[in-house]
Amino acid sequence: MISLLNILAKAPAKPEGLAAILGNPLVMMGLMVVMFYFLLIRPQQRQRKEQAARIAAMKNGDKVVTTAGVHGIIHNVKETTVMVKVAEGTVLEFDKPAIASVTKKEAKSA
Repeated sequence: MISLLNILAKAPAKPEGLAAILGNPLVMMGLMVVMFYFLLIRPQQRQRKEQAARIAAMKNGDKVVTTAGVHGIIHNVKETTVMVKVAEGTVLEFDKPAIASVTKKEAKSA
């Protein structure tokens, strides 16, 4: 008969191979950081670059929407600001980062 002491004295088997690597808390934390980078940080960086490119390419006549929801047409582009025509005779000045989206003016077809 197997005694109770013999059963308790046996150490549990240690995992081997991939199970041993994935069981390490430091490896799991590293995998989480990599996942957060590819799922959250990298897409936001790409969006910021695309927005900066759109702002840099603004020209007179382009249709814009500001972050406040104001729709208008670019009247004049300055170094750090944009003059936006929102109605006949009404021109507002916005900082360039306040422009949320830019739609290029349509070319007139003959």
